[in-house]
Amino acid sequence: MVRSGGSGGRQSVKAARRAEVALPELVAWEGGGLEPDGDYDGLEFADVDLSGQEGVGARFMDCALRRCGLDEVGLAKARVLDSVLEGVRGVGVDLSGASLRDVELVEARLGGVQLHGAVLERVLVRGGKIDYLNLRQARLRDVVFEGCVLVEPDFGGAVLERVEFRDCVLRGVDVTGARLSDVDLRGAVELGVARGLESLAGAVISPSQLFDLAPALAAQLGVRVVG
Repeated sequence: MVRSGGSGGRQSVKAARRAEVALPELVAWEGGGLEPDGDYDGLEFADVDLSGQEGVGARFMDCALRRCGLDEVGLAKARVLDSVLEGVRGVGVDLSGASLRDVELVEARLGGVQLHGAVLERVLVRGGKIDYLNLRQARLRDVVFEGCVLVEPDFGGAVLERVEFRDCVLRGVDVTGARLSDVDLRGAVELGVARGLESLAGAVISPSQLFDLAPALAAQLGVRVVG
């Protein structure tokens, strides 16, 4: 069942290890386009339109992508390590099966991001808005969502361990079949669960959030509330 922490509740939740990326001096990227299985190390992609390019299986290490267009970019099974993505925008980004470790995603404007089957470890998502984020069957460990808006994110069948939502708006969340451990939802300023309430075991919510979720929980249990 959903755990609702009291005055000592925060002490019972294991905090996520926050991503802290320290980039080296970067070299401006001057390539003509991404390549499948490409190797990108110590590069800065600034104000570049990467829309529609294919970088399946590519590796980004100590990189920065700033204000880049990412519409329909293909990065399935890519590895993004010790990198910062700032102000990126796009619809239909394919990161299915990708691996993100020690990554900061800042002020992004994205829609329909495919991260199903991906592995996220020590990832910080700060600010911005992501619509229809697909994290089905993904694995998230030490992930922090901070000050962002997530519209209809899909965590179906995903595994979440030490995941925190701080000052976030969560609308239409699907957690069907997800497995949660030390998932802290108390910092969400808006929490709307569309599907999978029964899978919220392992999450911690505030008393006010429990009140907001009460009608849906009653319906899940088949309880009729009559005035």
